Amino acid sequence: MVFKLDDQTIVFPAPDLADPDGLLAIGGDLRPERLILAYKNGIFPWFSEGDPICWYAPAERCVIFPENVKVSKSMDRIFKLKLFEITYDQAFKEVVENCAIINRKEQDGTWITKEMQTAYLDLHQRGHAHSVEVWQDGLLVGGLYGVQINQVFCGESMFSKASNASKAALIWLCRYKDFNVIDCQLPNNHLMSLGAEMISNGRYLNLLKTN
Repeated sequence: MVFKLDDQTIVFPAPDLADPDGLLAIGGDLRPERLILAYKNGIFPWFSEGDPICWYAPAERCVIFPENVKVSKSMDRIFKLKLFEITYDQAFKEVVENCAIINRKEQDGTWITKEMQTAYLDLHQRGHAHSVEVWQDGLLVGGLYGVQINQVFCGESMFSKASNASKAALIWLCRYKDFNVIDCQLPNNHLMSLGAEMISNGRYLNLLKTN
């Protein structure tokens, strides 16, 4: 059953009431208070331009436990040779904008609408959303961004304009920031090759509550 959210009241149905595809609710808005409540309950927005806001709570989550991240010999060499400069929270807006416009295989358009960009920039300015930036010769060539809930980094999107740049961003996040788990939301081959695994939404919700 898909629930219709009230525009004024900030509340969500229980995540385990989501449809088999993870769709839980539609409607509402992207104000900071609603977004934070959603993430605290394992719920995230995902919709296309012109569609109503859709809120998802998949029965299983794709996550990476930082200590289990897989670093290939070639990636380890990239770090040792310092082929990239990597920073944190230095170009949040630019990372989000690049994630929105980067071409992706088998994807028509983007879910990172202007409304979404504005909402996550607001979260960043309030200290709830963060970015990793990957630089090469002074140019931004990769990165990722997401929302922090306690010791969980809820990843939203990543981009790469240079080979291995997005991988470097994710590995750096696992190695050098103090998160217990990186939430990747939905699986793909790229993430699984880096050590991602599937866990139940119930286990994920328990991780969200861990300080």
